[in-house]
Parts: sequence; structure tokens; C-alpha cells
Amino acid sequence: MANKVKFRVATEQDLERIVEMLADDKLGATREQFVLPLPEAYQNAFQAIDADPNNELIVACLGNEVVGVQQVTFTPYLTHQGGWRATIEGVRTSSTVRGKGIGTELINYAIQRAKDRGCHLVQLTTDKKRDDALRFYERLGFKATHEGMKMRLK
Repeated sequence: MANKVKFRVATEQDLERIVEMLADDKLGATREQFVLPLPEAYQNAFQAIDADPNNELIVACLGNEVVGVQQVTFTPYLTHQGGWRATIEGVRTSSTVRGKGIGTELINYAIQRAKDRGCHLVQLTTDKKRDDALRFYERLGFKATHEGMKMRLK
């Protein structure tokens, strides 16, 4: 990239752009609601994430433009001798920069944050319908070592 990507903690002013990116793909369009004003649930979720010292909502910026986002959650476990894990969720890059390395830089940033926080493991999930994402994460060294299961409550 000609411009260097910079990472920072998201602010409330970034929320509309973040939701726009989350909604800007085939699956995201079915589960997100990018309308202005944003539904209050997004604001409530942002405030909860922002107030939690074990959650980081990180944006990637080119200049002043937000071009990527991810949430990194740090969780203590009794397993692995009381070790900490980092979970990466909600990774999106702007459609204008996809395929230009921003996603790789985002994930590498999350991995470094996990190391900085003393985590022994970084984990993530991705929808099985996202073949490109699966290949992307495998290229970065992630392995499908477990079968993930979910139960929808609403």
C-alpha cells in the first residue's frame, strides 16, 4: 500500500462506518442493519465494548479513512493452566481495499495485541460459507482444530 495503515481503538464517531463495513458483504447484509440513524442496539454494544478492559474494537485507517475493523476479546481460562486467550471477531475491510493486504495487517495486529497481553492462544471463527475467509485465515497460520457449535437464541 502506498499509504501506511494505522491502527487505533475505535471511537463512537467511527460507529456508522464500522456498521457500514459489517453490512457490506453477502452474509453481513442478511444480519446487519445499516440505516441512519443506526439502531440503538449498535450504540449500546459499542458502549459495552468500549467500557470493558478485556475488549478492543480496533479500526484500521488509511489517512483519516476507516478501512477495516475487528474486535479482539481477551478471556482468562482455567484450562491451559489458567492461561489467557484472544478471540478475534467481526473482521471486515472496506470493499475499496479488499485484496490489498489490510486484512492481513489487521490480523497481525490482533496477534501482536494477544502477545502483548500474555495470551497463549489466538482463536477465531468464520462462517463455513466464507470459503475465501477460510483460505485467508489458513494462509496466516490458523488451523481448523475444533468443530465450532452455536445455538441461536433469538
